[in-house]
Amino acid sequence: MSNKFFKHLGMVTKHRFIVFKLCCKCGLFWRGLTHDLSKFSPTEFFESVKYYTGVGSPISNCRRQKGYSLAWIHHINHNKHHFEYWFDLQNKTQVNMPYKYAVECICDRISASKCYMKEDYTDSSPLEYWIKHLDQTPTNDNMKSFFSKVFTDLKDYGEQYVLNKKYLKETYDDIVIKNNV
Repeated sequence: MSNKFFKHLGMVTKHRFIVFKLCCKCGLFWRGLTHDLSKFSPTEFFESVKYYTGVGSPISNCRRQKGYSLAWIHHINHNKHHFEYWFDLQNKTQVNMPYKYAVECICDRISASKCYMKEDYTDSSPLEYWIKHLDQTPTNDNMKSFFSKVFTDLKDYGEQYVLNKKYLKETYDDIVIKNNV
């Protein structure tokens, strides 16, 4: 247990540090600094330690074994950078994520890809994950278009082109704001 405890702690810390660096590039210092603090709550942390394998997400491992994850339920309800936070289940509608949380979500996906894929990561990895999981992602057309464009441009042009406030704000405004009026 203690070995899994420290390995999971290391993974969370590494993930948060990468998100912090990426968010800083995008002008979102505070979002990067406070990213995923709920992962240290007992609900999230101890379930994740229990299902930690070093391969893939402990939440996915828990879901495969139990059919659900209390850590995930807690996480999406305490972190606005997840699509599920903005989903109205009763009306089966996702509202547009505000800009700062959408950008944090992008940084989160890039960091998760880097952490789990290690040396196999490329700038196309977040797009490949996005496409593979799009059917399971509660999203509307605006957000789908925004994330698809950003991840495609990341693949085509790299992090330096995509992870900056000017590019992200213009892209968000062109896709999400203009289509929401």
